[in-house]
Amino acid sequence: MRTAICERLGVEFPLFAFSHCRDVVAAVTNAGGFGVLGAIAYTPEQLDTELTWIDERVGGRPYGVDVLVPGKIDASALDGGARLADSVPERHRDFVTHLLSKYGVSGPAPVARASADEFGRRVTAAGATGLIEVALKHPIGLIASALGPPPPEMVAGARAAGVPVAALVGTVEHARRQVAAGADLIVAQGTEAGGHTGEISTMVLVPQVVDAVAPVPVLAAGGIASGRQMAAAMALGAEGVWCGSVWLTTEEAETAPVVKRKMLAASSLDTVRSRSRTGKPARQLRSAWTEEWDAGQESPGPLGMPLQMLVAETAMTRIGQAAERGEPGAVELANYFVGQVVGQLDRVRPAREVVYEMVSEFGDAVERLARLSR
Repeated sequence: MRTAICERLGVEFPLFAFSHCRDVVAAVTNAGGFGVLGAIAYTPEQLDTELTWIDERVGGRPYGVDVLVPGKIDASALDGGARLADSVPERHRDFVTHLLSKYGVSGPAPVARASADEFGRRVTAAGATGLIEVALKHPIGLIASALGPPPPEMVAGARAAGVPVAALVGTVEHARRQVAAGADLIVAQGTEAGGHTGEISTMVLVPQVVDAVAPVPVLAAGGIASGRQMAAAMALGAEGVWCGSVWLTTEEAETAPVVKRKMLAASSLDTVRSRSRTGKPARQLRSAWTEEWDAGQESPGPLGMPLQMLVAETAMTRIGQAAERGEPGAVELANYFVGQVVGQLDRVRPAREVVYEMVSEFGDAVERLARLSR
């Protein structure tokens, strides 16, 4: 099971765990995998605190950081002198107010302009610079760029620190562009994945990307939550797998309890690619929120990134609080990013147990293939 990427990064298993939760990252890393912390939720100061916490618990084992740097964003985000929150059209504010009223969501009005501005600017190349600088001050083993080619500053800083650069892609063309920009590792993410995805399935995408960027190593992502799926990805030419959804229902995950319950009850048909959370197509649980934004007659349509993020995340904070109080309308609206493998997530387990089960099942799958080839 030890591929070249294991040797390069110093890990036991080629199992990469993307999570916004430091506890998941540490648990997977300590179990022999490679945890990757999503940095979008943090200010540079908060990220430093989170990474210090991880450093103190992984005993020098390698882990990574993922920074969201989209190639294209709403032009309003580029005006450094303007408040992002002020760029949100009034009709979109009114629509959110209407939705919360329609579904009987109680609580204070969803307005947090200062924090919303700061959050929104983190997804620009300039805003991500602080996160990248903080990450590279820690003993990380990988830094990843999501949604766009790694900025030159990221590549230069990573090279100076001796840290490989990874990039997520959804097409062959994107993969070639990422390698040209300096990526050392490509994550080929199929449309089955949770979060921002393209339209090509993992089974089709991975071998095409492997052939297109060789000898640059490729990880497979999207639709992988078991050892059998892991074995299939390796058979397609990947040197490892990048998983996100499977950790959302673990004991360590900070997934909101009401959303975790919805995930445990969901089938693989209960996800949708929608722009309603971030402004870019992102796979998430289908809910009243996605239905109202994407198909509702009164919807003004989602804004671009990062303005839609400001609209959605501020409202989702209030929705989440109301959902935990048991308000039925808020429960209908609540959702989160998750892939189609949500249909396989039927119980809560420690992240370590997930790692070991996937590795064990991978071994069984390889043995079955070996018997069939005799």
